[in-house]
Formats: sequence, structure tokens, C-alpha cells
Amino acid sequence: MRRCAECGCREYGGAPGCARCLALVDALVEEGWRAFLGREFGTAEPAGKDETAIAEMVVDEPSRHDWRVVDAALDRLTCAGCGSRLGRGPRGCPPCDLADGFRYSAIETDRPGVPPGNEHAIRVGVSVLRAAHRQSPRTVLGWRSGLPALLEGFLPTTAQAQAMRARINAGANYDELAETYDALSRG
Repeated sequence: MRRCAECGCREYGGAPGCARCLALVDALVEEGWRAFLGREFGTAEPAGKDETAIAEMVVDEPSRHDWRVVDAALDRLTCAGCGSRLGRGPRGCPPCDLADGFRYSAIETDRPGVPPGNEHAIRVGVSVLRAAHRQSPRTVLGWRSGLPALLEGFLPTTAQAQAMRARINAGANYDELAETYDALSRG
């Protein structure tokens, strides 16, 4: 795993505090959106109004679209309750809470060569890091340390994930957790 030149964490693992790592996380979603637009509408750059209409269509039927497409569509819509990107406002904002829940009805397709469930884990990690203010600091730390390994195709067993959670609860820091994920992912 490569290290981020800006924060020194494994790439993606510095999000949300590191702008470069957060941009890498956001790019995972944006790449899916651009591919969807190109495939379905013949352009990766529709006019602003058209893109908003497409985003509304996707959000109306999240179970028909890949999770990256749904997450990107939510980014293009404004919450009527709090004014944030839809699904990323503060906890307790009813429209954001609803949209955040519906995002999980989208399609998850594991990449070839990864364990079943890897894509779900990536999806949760991306969601947590992109809306870290909606999560506990321990949850964010867990996903920061684990997402780089997941993107490499690793998926911890339930026992490994529980052991990592116990380490977080006991006060482990990012570097300790990242080293453990590295060791686990190497076998």
C-alpha cells in the first residue's frame, strides 16, 4: 500500500482530515458516476440542470443502481431540511437520515478476485469517511485504518473485525491499526 505524500497515512487512510486522501475517497464515487453517465446518457458531463434531474431519478430508485452512482447522485442534491448535500447533513436531520438509510438499498457488486462482501465493506467505509461528522471518532478511526486494505481486496473475518474493534476501544491509534491490517492482509 502506498503512503499519501501529504499526510503519511496509507492512501485513503488520512480521510477525512487529509484533503488528498479525501479526494481519493471521493474519486471512488465520482468514477462510478461518470461511467454511469457515459454508459446511460452518452456523456460524462451533462448540463447542470440535466445532471440534477438524473440525480433525482437515481435517488428515487436507489435499488436499481450501483452504490457509487447513488452516493454520487446524493452529492448532487441539496437537503431541504439542512441545506447540506443530501444524506450528509447532521444526524437528526430527517431528510438526511432517510437518504442515508436508503443509500444502502443500492446494488453492490464485488470486484473479481475479492472475497464476497468486500464491496459492501468498501461502501460502508467510503460512506463513513465522506460523512465523518455523522459518526463516532472510533468508527471513523476503524474505517480510516481498514479502507486501504479493503481496496486491495482484503476482507477481515468476523473475529478479526471484532478484534480490531476491541483494539480501537482499548485506545489503539491509526498507525497500530494500519500495521495490523497490513499483517492480516498479507496472510
